[in-house]
Amino acid sequence: MSQDQDGRQPVGTGASDEAVNTEEAARYDKELKYRSFDRRWAVLLVSVLAVGLAVYHLYTAAFPIFSNHQHRALHLAGILALAFLLYPVSDRASRTRLPFYDILLALAGIAVNLYIVVDFPGIVSRGASGYNTTDLFFATALIVLLLEATRRLMGWGLPILALLFLLYGYLGRVIPSDIFAHRGYGFEDMAAYMYMGLAGIFGTALGVSATFIILFIIFGAIMAKSGLGQFFNDLAMAVAGRSKGGPAKVAVISSGFMGSINGSALANVVSTGALTIPLMKRVGYRPNFAGAIEASASVGGQVLPPIMGAAAFIMAETLGISYTTVILAGILPAMLYYLGVISQVHLRADRENLSGMSSYEIPLVRDVMKERGHLLLPLLFLVYMLFFAGVSVTYAAFWTVLVTIAVAQLRGSTRMSVRGILEALESGARLTVGVALACATVGIIVGVAALTGFGLKLASGIVAVGGASLFLSLVFTMLASIVLGIGLPSIPAYIITVTVAAPALVELGVAPLTAHMFVFYFGIFANLTPPVALAAFAAAGLSGGSPMRTGFTSLRLAIAGFIVPFMFVYSDTLLLSNAEFAEAIPVALTAIVGVLMLAVAAEGYLFAGVPWVLRGILVAGALLMLNPGIASDAAGITVATLVTLWQWRKGRKLEENASASPEPAASAAGAVSERGTDS
Repeated sequence: MSQDQDGRQPVGTGASDEAVNTEEAARYDKELKYRSFDRRWAVLLVSVLAVGLAVYHLYTAAFPIFSNHQHRALHLAGILALAFLLYPVSDRASRTRLPFYDILLALAGIAVNLYIVVDFPGIVSRGASGYNTTDLFFATALIVLLLEATRRLMGWGLPILALLFLLYGYLGRVIPSDIFAHRGYGFEDMAAYMYMGLAGIFGTALGVSATFIILFIIFGAIMAKSGLGQFFNDLAMAVAGRSKGGPAKVAVISSGFMGSINGSALANVVSTGALTIPLMKRVGYRPNFAGAIEASASVGGQVLPPIMGAAAFIMAETLGISYTTVILAGILPAMLYYLGVISQVHLRADRENLSGMSSYEIPLVRDVMKERGHLLLPLLFLVYMLFFAGVSVTYAAFWTVLVTIAVAQLRGSTRMSVRGILEALESGARLTVGVALACATVGIIVGVAALTGFGLKLASGIVAVGGASLFLSLVFTMLASIVLGIGLPSIPAYIITVTVAAPALVELGVAPLTAHMFVFYFGIFANLTPPVALAAFAAAGLSGGSPMRTGFTSLRLAIAGFIVPFMFVYSDTLLLSNAEFAEAIPVALTAIVGVLMLAVAAEGYLFAGVPWVLRGILVAGALLMLNPGIASDAAGITVATLVTLWQWRKGRKLEENASASPEPAASAAGAVSERGTDS
């Protein structure tokens, strides 16, 4: 085993001690089941198409060429072509051969979108109400191709949901419910509406994919190629690796940062989990808990600024507010979420007396910064461009990609060759396929909702069921958001939930940004919520744990993510939207106390095992802080103080009894009993 000059083992060498079952993880992430061609011409075809798509988007980010509709059509043309070339029709189909029918489908995907580019003046003059037979043919073909491509990458869930919405649009007149009935629309009218304007397939969702998301995925791919992921892992290892349960804290920190950038919780679980999960198991974390840590940290990256998995750009675009406003709103809630996760990780390590990593396995901070610290420069440059330079997001992304490539050349360990840069561009385009298809398919759902007023109708239904109670309406909205977000990536999950569920909160007087953040959180955390907790199931595939148990453990680790949204609805000061930072400090402090109380209650340990009665009291104390006020905050803080003092005294007694006992084995057994058992 190689060592550096200080005798320190290179970070990550322990990961190879256990086989990582990425095929098991691929069961839950269909995007991992792409073709690996056995013919050079097929490899070259996909590479040229993907690199060309990436270069086109980088160029038009700085120098726009086409109208919004044409640009989105070209974006979708390349995405559909890559989808049919890369993903087979079924799991049983060959993943090495490229059949002739998929080449035809790829060409059809290009053709139905090029029609918009070529005949754009005619489409504009006719409009969605004046379509002709050719328009209708291409519109129908696009819907069919889009649903099939989405099925190949994401399974049946989202295509069936889109079909149900189309059916709802068609059968509006015969729906018996007075709330959800509407005039009804013919398929021809709906198809033209989806195709010939910017309110359906080519609406805001696909627009953000074509304008923002692909650029930041390319940026993430280039950063990953230069070694940013390794840098985050090494830096987290240097900072937290020695502490109790060090690898778990490393996983939380590194997965959070990478999840914010790459925009995919599942991809983050598979990539960073391949390193962190074996390390966590090696120091004593059990498979279910190790997988749950990786899943909860990766999903949390979607709500972590500055990129928030690219959802921040959609939120800003949808609400018509600045990107910086969204980022500021996301900071405190995300910090509270990660505080909840890492607190439970630490309590578990303390409870089971799990050690950190050996000194020889951990790099020095100065060595990590010397080797790859310069990779932080593009991130700092991005923040400067977004917050202080006064330029557009797309222009900032374009220059940040160029700066990243230039900065990576500063050291040999991060330097990229021309081939490496092309591979990163290809990777960025390929990673965009799933998100872009989901955005386009969600456009069908959003389009039908706009035509029929479904969002407002559902809002009226939620308000009617919840009555005058804001809390009940929040609970119903939370449940609706979780159901709508099942099995979806963060971007389409946000778009669907904000279209369908958010209007209910706005109708109750909740500020639009607050309502969007609320449904966004619950749409995202659907990936941790059994019975379809895809991120947790993928992590279980890597850890060798039980998928369902890993899912429920992830849910417990992410408990703060289910409470914090209620906190910022009752006090949007946490979002820094209606208050200065100084005004948010007392609210943030009480929120921190509440999150720590939840962590202790969830883990059942603080200096010693916490009885169920005290755990219930802690939960009640935390809930008192949902609605900030002097009386409720004082009661919550009093509960936290008394329980902490009680547990500290209990822990001291256990230590004294253990040190005074003449029978070490019996004392250890008693201590383990007090510490509790793994759930």
